[in-house]
Amino acid sequence: MATLRRTYLEIPVVTRLYTTACVMTTIAVHLELVSPLQLYFHPSLIIKRLQLWRLATTFLYFGTVGFSFFFNMVFTYRYCRMLEEGSFRGRSSDFVMMFIFGGIVMIIFAFFVNLLFLGQAFTIMLVYVWSRRNTFVRMNFFGLLNFQAPYLPWVLLCFSMILGNTVWVDLMGMAVGHIYYFLEDVFPAQPNGSKLLKTPNLLRILFDEHLSENNIPVERPGGFTWGLRSSINRGNQQNTLAATIAPAQAENELHH
Repeated sequence: MATLRRTYLEIPVVTRLYTTACVMTTIAVHLELVSPLQLYFHPSLIIKRLQLWRLATTFLYFGTVGFSFFFNMVFTYRYCRMLEEGSFRGRSSDFVMMFIFGGIVMIIFAFFVNLLFLGQAFTIMLVYVWSRRNTFVRMNFFGLLNFQAPYLPWVLLCFSMILGNTVWVDLMGMAVGHIYYFLEDVFPAQPNGSKLLKTPNLLRILFDEHLSENNIPVERPGGFTWGLRSSINRGNQQNTLAATIAPAQAENELHH
């Protein structure tokens, strides 16, 4: 038990909090403590009845307990952790700011499109930002298609289209991810550009102080094979994540 607790606490704080909230929300639904009808995004109920919790729970529910939920969680956990241990290493408060910014923009978009749960779009946003910041990482799709990381969101989009799933989830996640990437990485590097997204000091106090408690390793391009030959069925969600897509190891490392 002590080992399990230590392993859990070694997970970067933002990744730990978000994935735990997602798992606990799904367990609560599975135990019938709450209903999905109480969690989905509904503008009228949020505005007229002040059911403000829906602004958060729409990002936390990934469907019923099953293989779809399991692989979606592993996929979300993987890219969330790689971001926090990589480009956000030592800056968990900035990572939280990305969560807040992405969530607000997605909520605005959701007022105009019919999406009930935004967790999958949020995951695609994480994947998009990670892929743009790891441009030389090689990816593998079902052991057949090799490509560079920046193409990963587009491969997921095409795969969803092939399976006949709606692409709005992927498009929203990619759009929000690109907006964040432009504001955070592209615009500040332009002549007369500046950093527009400012992280409040309160977030730095709440999250950055935890960094001393964890020995966070440096992100390295590495293999992450899922051992599967099938795609993830999103079940109750509006899209599909390819669980077999993962970073291929760098040329100097062994391929898993």
